[in-house]
Amino acid sequence: MTQPGTAIVDSVDHAGGWTEAEPRDSAHLVGSKVQAIRTGHTRLVTVALVFAVSFFVLAGRLIELTVVREPGQSLAFITVAPTKSTAGRSDIVDRNGTLLATNLLTASLYADARSVPDAAAAAAKLVKVLPELSLAAVQERLSSGRAFVWLKRNLTPSQQAAVNGLGIPGLHFRDEQRRLYPHGALESHVLGFTDVDGDGISGIEKYFDQEMRDRGPRGQALQVSLDARVQHALRDELRSAVDRFQAAGAAGLVMDVNSGELLALVSLPDFDPNHPSAAPALARFNRATKGVYELGSVFKVLTVAMALDSGATRIRGGYDATKPIRVARFTIRDSHAKKRWLSVPEILIYSSNIGAAKMALDVGRDSQRSYLDRFGLLGRPSLELPEVGVPITPARWGDISTMTAAYGHGLAVSPVQFASAFAAMVNGGVLLPATLIKRKPGKPTVGIQVISKRTSNQLRRLLRAVVEKGTGRKAQAPGFLVGGKTGTAEKAGVGGYNRKALISSFAAAFPMTAPKYVVYLLLDEPRGDVETHGFATAGWTAAPLAGRVISRIAPILGVRPVDSEAAPVRRAMAMPLYGRTGNRGRNIAVN
Repeated sequence: MTQPGTAIVDSVDHAGGWTEAEPRDSAHLVGSKVQAIRTGHTRLVTVALVFAVSFFVLAGRLIELTVVREPGQSLAFITVAPTKSTAGRSDIVDRNGTLLATNLLTASLYADARSVPDAAAAAAKLVKVLPELSLAAVQERLSSGRAFVWLKRNLTPSQQAAVNGLGIPGLHFRDEQRRLYPHGALESHVLGFTDVDGDGISGIEKYFDQEMRDRGPRGQALQVSLDARVQHALRDELRSAVDRFQAAGAAGLVMDVNSGELLALVSLPDFDPNHPSAAPALARFNRATKGVYELGSVFKVLTVAMALDSGATRIRGGYDATKPIRVARFTIRDSHAKKRWLSVPEILIYSSNIGAAKMALDVGRDSQRSYLDRFGLLGRPSLELPEVGVPITPARWGDISTMTAAYGHGLAVSPVQFASAFAAMVNGGVLLPATLIKRKPGKPTVGIQVISKRTSNQLRRLLRAVVEKGTGRKAQAPGFLVGGKTGTAEKAGVGGYNRKALISSFAAAFPMTAPKYVVYLLLDEPRGDVETHGFATAGWTAAPLAGRVISRIAPILGVRPVDSEAAPVRRAMAMPLYGRTGNRGRNIAVN
């Protein structure tokens, strides 16, 4: 028997578990020691349960996000009312729900050749109502003796009625779906097209081919970031510029600087995706994403950014641009030569190659490459298209490459790739991946801080000064506080650069007090006219084009015009621009 006041307790075994109660003559733990062990055990069990529950919650959330996401929860797809047109492949809609691509139910003609009594007579009758068919080919198929031969896919209702009226035994119709693009060529390089069997061949149609096959029957539409209204305005202005300047082609885009969404993306020449085979191969080439170009002086924005951000120079610093730079057999000179010491702001405003080259040397080769890589300009960019170009970089990155890259020569990138980097220069320094898919409302966009907010704020003021006082003056869009930079580059060819074949471009952002959108425009081999005094450089061709585009799209995007001379605006954009002229050493301020 146990004595009064003595308790039999559980004891701990050597493995840390618990054993049955032991008899009186075993070791006993009583009193405060028992209570301490029980408390410790309870805490251990509680902590273990908390960890277990947390683990399963996180694991379940991960599975939900990556494996079993419910229909309609993808960032790319939205639920729409199921119709016959969505039975086979998802529709594509713009950010506002405007239909960009859908399916049209059609009848396709085939034959059971075994049941056709007179192949020659039947073929002759068919070709009369379907004159696009070859008599020899139709007769050969109807004479094949096979149970199934295609004669023509996707007939119009009138064609179907005409064939049906022939009353030829052995001819049958099969219901199919034809991909239809209601806007024709408007979004052709973004959407791409499908073949007669509904397989994606290019563009988003190819990139999301399987997803659209899977989700169409669920009544889901792929929602892209484009705004059809902005797309139309951009394409219309680009086409007018191509016609006026007799350019070989053009590219342009509009990007939301705070999300990376592309609201418009145009490449000219373009094509009708309803009839892609009718277009030459060049028309199907996407200059905005696949083409890579030496873009010229727009790169000076990046050079100034890395110089200020790294501390290689300061906003009140400057460089001697009195004489051209001669390195080996190369000479670096200024197109708008001031032949004097230039401040850092003046190097951007007057687009000085000499100043940019010297600035790049202060940044240093390795640091320059590191920044360009950070800006996303040395690798293949990510975008929801198969047609994405890979940058062309110098084979040997020495001092000459460092200097020429500073003003956009020797390094070729795509327009969409540069636009992403440019957006980071004005949005607070955050590089965001460009996307053609509408972002989910309320979901934060993850980016990379590539320059400081302070540097970005300085660049905004400098870019505004370029449009107010510098090479970009013709890009003004009254009321919308445009900032930007011109870029003119000679195209590389056999034996060197062709001075008569230019890439003229303009990178713009607005409104510069708090930038929301970037507009990047490129003209391939424009020719000057009487109004431009024969000049085809960016200041005469691409800059005014940017002003016209922004004037058209800003009201569509809900950007309200402001008085650029209002005191709050002037204060927000004010930056003293220090320079030194001649031997006087006096400071000048341009506001």
